[in-house]
Amino acid sequence: MKNEQLSQIKKMLQKQGYIDDGAIAMSLFLAMKLEKPLLVEGPAGVGKTEIAKVMSKALETDLIRLQCYEGLDSTHALYEWNYQHQLLYLKMQEGKSQKITALEETIFSDKFLLKRPVLEAITHAEKAVLLIDEIDRADEEFESFLLEVLSDWQVTIPEIGTIKATSKPQIILTGNRTRELSEALRRRCLYLWIDYPSFEKELAIVKAQVPEIDAELGVQICAFMRELRELKLEKTPGVSETIDWARALASMHLTHLDTQVVEATLGVVLKDWQDMRHTQDSLSQLLEKTGVASRIG
Repeated sequence: MKNEQLSQIKKMLQKQGYIDDGAIAMSLFLAMKLEKPLLVEGPAGVGKTEIAKVMSKALETDLIRLQCYEGLDSTHALYEWNYQHQLLYLKMQEGKSQKITALEETIFSDKFLLKRPVLEAITHAEKAVLLIDEIDRADEEFESFLLEVLSDWQVTIPEIGTIKATSKPQIILTGNRTRELSEALRRRCLYLWIDYPSFEKELAIVKAQVPEIDAELGVQICAFMRELRELKLEKTPGVSETIDWARALASMHLTHLDTQVVEATLGVVLKDWQDMRHTQDSLSQLLEKTGVASRIG
C-alpha cells in the first residue's frame, strides 16, 4: 500500500526513535484520517503511552495528558470553578447595584473557569493530542462521561451549556486490561493491541534508544529479557525496563552480561521482591539460555 501520509507517519515514528512493525503506523494513520479516538491496550511497559508522546512531537503540537485513577470524576477531568476568585469577585461587588442575573453570568464565565485536560483539549486553539492514560483504572461512571467527548467532540457544563470542539483533538486512550472496558467506549474507538516485542524488534528499539551500547551487550540484554518473560512473574518487565537496563549497563561501559552484573542490577528490571528471588534462583539457567554460560561466575 503506497500512501504519502502513511509513509510520513512511519518516518515521523522512526525520527522519534519509535520502532514500528507496520500496525502502529497504520493505526495512527487511520485514527487521524477518520478523526476517531485510538484505544491502545497491552501489557505494562510496551510503549503505549509513548505513542501519544511521539505523535505530539511528530505533529509538533501540544500533548495534553489525563492520568486516570480510581475515583476520577468529570470535575477533575473536565473543569472546576475557581471558587476563591468567584467569592472575591462577589465580595468586591457588594454595595454595587448590579443585577443578580448579571452577576451570575459573570461568575459562571470563562474568566472563572479552570480548564482540566478534556476541556483544555477540545478548546485548544490548534489540534492537540489528548492522552487518556490507563483508562481501565477509572470507574465505569467516568467511561460514561467520556462517551459524549469520544462521539460528538463536545462537553456539557450545566452553568454554561454545551461546548463543541474548536479543533478536534487526536485522542489516544491506553489500558492495561486491569478491568474490561465497556462496549460503548470500544465502539467509539479504533483499536490497537501492543504485545511484548520479538527479539529482533526489541534489539532494534535498544539500538535506537541507546545508540552507545556495545553490540554484544545489546544482543545479550534482549535475549535475557526474552527468557525472563517466560518465567511466572508477578510483574513482567516491559520494553521500558529493557531500555532502562541497557542505559544503566552502557553507562558503566560494560560489554557483556555475567552473574555478578545481573544480580547487582536486577532492581532496574524487576520491581517485586518475589520476582527478584525467583529470578535469582533461576539465574544460571537464564544466562545459559541467553548464551553467556561461559561467563557465569
